[in-house]
Amino acid sequence: MYIKIAAVTITSLALSACGSPRDFETTPVKVETAAGTVTCQLYTKSLVDWDRAIDRPNSMDATTADNVCRAEGVRRQKT
Repeated sequence: MYIKIAAVTITSLALSACGSPRDFETTPVKVETAAGTVTCQLYTKSLVDWDRAIDRPNSMDATTADNVCRAEGVRRQKT
């Protein structure tokens, strides 16, 4: 577990030294949920901490939408 935390920390520091998160944006993706479509801005495949929702159904709060996007980032990491 500590190794994973260290790896994420080192990756975060390395990426922050390289520029802004914008430099690592992918094409936005749409994720279908029971509440409706969430549009996600995903970043690098190795780090999902930046993944966030850029559009969400009115019935969904921002935190839930961001969690949907992070889960999509994790799902894509495994492929």
